[in-house]
Amino acid sequence: MMKPNLTESVDISEKGFSQKGEPMKLDKRLFVQLLVFTGSEDSSAIINELKESKFEGVLYEDINDPRGIGLLTFAENPDFFISKLRPFLNKGKLSRLVLKPEYTMTGRTYSLGHERNLEDWLLERPKRVSLDPDHSWGIWYPLRRSGTFALLPHEEQMQILMEHGTIGRAFGQAGLAHDVRLACHGVDENDNDFVIGLIGKDLFPLSAIVQAMRKTKQTSTYIDKMGPFFVGKAIWKSEQ
Repeated sequence: MMKPNLTESVDISEKGFSQKGEPMKLDKRLFVQLLVFTGSEDSSAIINELKESKFEGVLYEDINDPRGIGLLTFAENPDFFISKLRPFLNKGKLSRLVLKPEYTMTGRTYSLGHERNLEDWLLERPKRVSLDPDHSWGIWYPLRRSGTFALLPHEEQMQILMEHGTIGRAFGQAGLAHDVRLACHGVDENDNDFVIGLIGKDLFPLSAIVQAMRKTKQTSTYIDKMGPFFVGKAIWKSEQ
């Protein structure tokens, strides 16, 4: 009796639809990382180094730390964070600052299976939202769902997520807040499930959407932990 080929049953590709509305799979995703430092008195030299590096990313000044900054970077290949970003951090102006590891957030884009234009959703939209020069404010935070959520029937999970998503879409359609949603299973030292980025022109709507989400069933019932929250205003963004 032949043994089943277990590798054939493992499909790690993202599912969604093409621009033409055809079902598709894509084994690509974007990795995103936020590193937060303190000890910065003048960010201009760091901005010059970032311009020379040609990295895609954002440099924020921390609203809650007068010497704090946050560096957001993207890469399809996570080797970038080791082979290119790590040497950059260890030899330049950022090497003189103090890393605040409790704010480090690393995640990857993912699909739920119903996204239209899957490739744009996974690879382009997160950068487009984050690098928009008109949207300088950002709130970034990790979260962990309770284990009971994973045990709910799929239909009930979708209803709960739909309530959450409806609020996000309303803020997005109004031009008040845009989100970047990342999965961080296994790549977060605190065992969080997701990293959320809220990006917008003004800070208040970003705070308002967090407040509105508090009333959803997902947040009120099935979230074990949220935060810490990094709140920053962009002082440099790479060109799109």
